[in-house]
Amino acid sequence: MKVILIQDVNKLGSKGDLVEVAEGYGRNFLLRKNLAIEGTEGKVREWEEQQKARKNREVRLQAGAIEIKKKIGGKMVTVLMSAGEEGRLFGSVTSQQIASALSAKFAVEVDKKEIKLDEQIKQLGRYPFKVRLYAGVEAEMTLSVEAG
Repeated sequence: MKVILIQDVNKLGSKGDLVEVAEGYGRNFLLRKNLAIEGTEGKVREWEEQQKARKNREVRLQAGAIEIKKKIGGKMVTVLMSAGEEGRLFGSVTSQQIASALSAKFAVEVDKKEIKLDEQIKQLGRYPFKVRLYAGVEAEMTLSVEAG
């Protein structure tokens, strides 16, 4: 029996998967507990169309991320910070500040959670960092922290 999972089912599949299960398991457990819907011919056809649309959307998003990577990859972004003696900052550089600087310089909107720093930045100088643009697409950049 074919069923389309409505929710994640342990050791069977994730939400949206089309799986083949035993007739009794499908009818008595999955359908009764509203964990799946029966995979009739029409439902399976509809599921296949949704999968094609999702795949096209994924390809489009990945291509957009690759274009952004070409645009910003290897470039430098500058953040101005208040600094004391010997170049020590008052506070540290945050991911939000880096995201704002990226937005201002390259007109690219990046979520602060997607910026990966190796360490906390508390000194003036240059630091490498990565920006995750999409699954498997990361741009490596340089952050220049200057007194301002």
